[in-house]
Amino acid sequence: MEVIFIEKRSFAVIGKEGQGLATEDRKWIPPLWQAANGNFGEISSLAKKDGNGQLAGIWGAMSDVEMKFERWSESGRYLAGCEVNVEEVAPEGWTKWVVPSYRYAVVKCTQISYSEVFNSIINEYLPQNSYNIVGAVHEYYAPNAINGELYLYFPIEKISDESIVSA
Repeated sequence: MEVIFIEKRSFAVIGKEGQGLATEDRKWIPPLWQAANGNFGEISSLAKKDGNGQLAGIWGAMSDVEMKFERWSESGRYLAGCEVNVEEVAPEGWTKWVVPSYRYAVVKCTQISYSEVFNSIINEYLPQNSYNIVGAVHEYYAPNAINGELYLYFPIEKISDESIVSA
């Protein structure tokens, strides 16, 4: 399992938002993805594109219930959506979050290995390498991902946008 480090400026995601118990995430998160994917045409023109005209990214962004972008406790919030430019406005029925700037430890996994990788990073890799998690973990789905691959973004340092060289 390869861990890479990325500094990412604050970024915006427009998507379908939900809130629920952390222990019941498999019940309330999939319907958010169904709603986002089923109605993507409503926001497709707002989606941020890369240099090749492809979507910049699909995110499963997370926050605590107070929207401080801290880790979930008993409950949490989740936003299933796509990255947009920060100035975009969410249409009716959609929600926009602006995720703060962080330095992330990033690791690739699949839906099958998700829990194992997540727990390994939280309980082994980060503590063994003297890192602390300082916020909610986010899921990044590359538009060209295959076999259900995704990346878990573990925030290890909150940073200011001015201190970021490139992201």
